[in-house]
Amino acid sequence: MKLILKILVTAILVVVLGKILPGVEIISYGTAIVVAVILGLLNLIVRPILVLFTLPVTILTLGLFLLVINAFIILLVDNLIGGFAVDGFWWALIFSLCLSILQSILNSMTE
Repeated sequence: MKLILKILVTAILVVVLGKILPGVEIISYGTAIVVAVILGLLNLIVRPILVLFTLPVTILTLGLFLLVINAFIILLVDNLIGGFAVDGFWWALIFSLCLSILQSILNSMTE
């Protein structure tokens, strides 16, 4: 039940950020749910591999390189899903930051 709630919260945030940020476009609510699921899967599978391979750079930048990894994952979701579009790296970075902050706030309120 918690997993479904987290996916729905992420989907709602994707739709809201798609409306607020001019560099991010989302076609429909169904696409937002697919984006949330794919984003969760990529964070579960691809992100640890990227963190492991970029560990020296991450340590050197005191963890700030993790923001670049998050933006890369958003761009990967953009390439995988047709109804979701991000206009570039900087919009992916802003989208990723906003999504992470809002997710942590809403997840702390639901727990």
